[in-house]
Amino acid sequence: MKKIFILFIFVSTILSCASESKDQSVNKDNKNTSPPNIILVITDDQGYGDMGHTGNPIIKTPTIDAFSKESVNLTNYHVGTTCAPTRAGLLTGRNCNRNGVWHTIMGASILNAEETTMADVFQKNGYRTGMFGKWHLGDNHPFLPHDRGFDEAFYHGGGGVGQTPDYWENDYFDDTYHRNGVPEKKKGYCTDVWFNEAMKFIDNKKEAPFLCYLSLNAPHSPFNVPEKYYDLYQNETAITEGQKRFYGMITNIDDNFSRLINHLEELGIADNTILIYTTDNGTARGYVTDKKTGEVKGYNAGMRGTKASEYEGGHRVPWIMRWPDGGLTGGKSLNGLTAHVDMLPTLAALTGQSFAPTKKMDGTNISNYLLGETEAPKRILVTDTQRVPWPEEGKNSSVMEGDWRLMNGTELYDISKDPGQKTNIADQHTDKVTELNTFYKKWWKDVISETKFSIIDLGVDSIDMLTCHDAQTIGYYPPWNQQLIRKGKPMKPAPFSVRFVEAGTYRFHLTRWPMESGLALGESTSDGTPATSHTEPTVNGVSMKFAKAHLKVSDQSAVVEVDNKKQAAVLEMEVPKGEASLTAYFDMEDGVESNAFYIYVEKVN
Repeated sequence: MKKIFILFIFVSTILSCASESKDQSVNKDNKNTSPPNIILVITDDQGYGDMGHTGNPIIKTPTIDAFSKESVNLTNYHVGTTCAPTRAGLLTGRNCNRNGVWHTIMGASILNAEETTMADVFQKNGYRTGMFGKWHLGDNHPFLPHDRGFDEAFYHGGGGVGQTPDYWENDYFDDTYHRNGVPEKKKGYCTDVWFNEAMKFIDNKKEAPFLCYLSLNAPHSPFNVPEKYYDLYQNETAITEGQKRFYGMITNIDDNFSRLINHLEELGIADNTILIYTTDNGTARGYVTDKKTGEVKGYNAGMRGTKASEYEGGHRVPWIMRWPDGGLTGGKSLNGLTAHVDMLPTLAALTGQSFAPTKKMDGTNISNYLLGETEAPKRILVTDTQRVPWPEEGKNSSVMEGDWRLMNGTELYDISKDPGQKTNIADQHTDKVTELNTFYKKWWKDVISETKFSIIDLGVDSIDMLTCHDAQTIGYYPPWNQQLIRKGKPMKPAPFSVRFVEAGTYRFHLTRWPMESGLALGESTSDGTPATSHTEPTVNGVSMKFAKAHLKVSDQSAVVEVDNKKQAAVLEMEVPKGEASLTAYFDMEDGVESNAFYIYVEKVN
């Protein structure tokens, strides 16, 4: 009987793990002893209830539903409550509060440079690695996907198509993305493009094992979708207009997932490919209150909470995995408590990778559980919603053990009896509340000791771009998408944490619009577009008038007069090598200060 090698990671505690390897057969009918490929498809803002097989009576997801019946399903699987924290935990096996990604903006969505990613591990062990779509873990060096273990990366900027770091005027259709840092325009709808690029990568790498991280932007807002997908739902009266577009985006994903599965079959590599479908947090639009009628519309699988909530609906999501050669088939449902942080050690084990983490892990190798050889590990897990300048102990927290959920330290639920978390039973189980709070306090003390902001490198490329998306604001959000940039509301100045890789003279271009727009500082635009049945509107760009531009780099400062007819206000400064705080802002003609929305940093010598 043929065997494949599996690396089993022995978890010594909930928070630390070491690895050892041994030979083990995963399937008595195993047909292939070569390392399996891995394709990980993760969608953005699709909740547990946004699929047909989980009970949604309206949405059309036939491919995903059929795939679930052919696979192993983790039905008590948990992630972060928003997108970047989930991706950071998934790729590192470590909770987002440890690794620099406790938010989606404000400099807190940048994965610390010292972290080891799944791509690092697999690349080191001979896998070819590629990522396509949404990165959202840093738009500057050394945080870009091709800095973090991916041989090939084709991605948009920021946390979504059309956000501030993204290429100007991207709107899901015929957009410009980046291939290993170089802009490249593509025809077509964004989700179709990501799948096309992933399949090209698979074609070129099919003779060697590969890791393909297919990280989708859809169905994140704005809810723009090809018209034919809106038309599938246009006559549904049980959902809102926004939900019709949201559901259409998901059905488009389903169609693309079908293309991917068929492509693997045609290449003859489907059986020895670990194919995974999952999502990054609870639904963003699948369960809402209709603004016109006050009626709740949509489906949330009976759970309380949606995206960004610490309640179950905010972080319990589907995890569907198929690997025929490894015996992961049959439509099994496993209800043991599992999480996104388990996936790096688990996939390393299933594929025989050498992986000895040097940092404390929150994840556990669950390969034996997936293979039906052991029960789910006994453990306690924590997820939370921070979305603040600096993580706060106890904030919007869920402490999970089996079916127990301790919410915010005071509310206790048994979801096996109360899946909607309606009745707080903390006063009936005071010992359990104490036990889970004791664990949480110890866990938090350990986690917060590692928390830090990431430092952006400047002087790496000929010109490096900073955007206000990553400014470290306190008490307010920066303009994090291009619609807000267009509206031209002043932003209070805020610093960036940077590192100049070389000493020398640097030229700083402070702008109100991104360079590729070609717009002058004081210019307005009249290129707004009205809403259609299947797309959201774009507003015109409001003019802002500036008087002076200021630059502060640690204890140095400079100021220049602004010519609003030029594209940028330019300042030069001699700076030493090393870390610094950088703030760049304007005095407007009316005396109000506004952070520069974009800062281009050029190394002169």
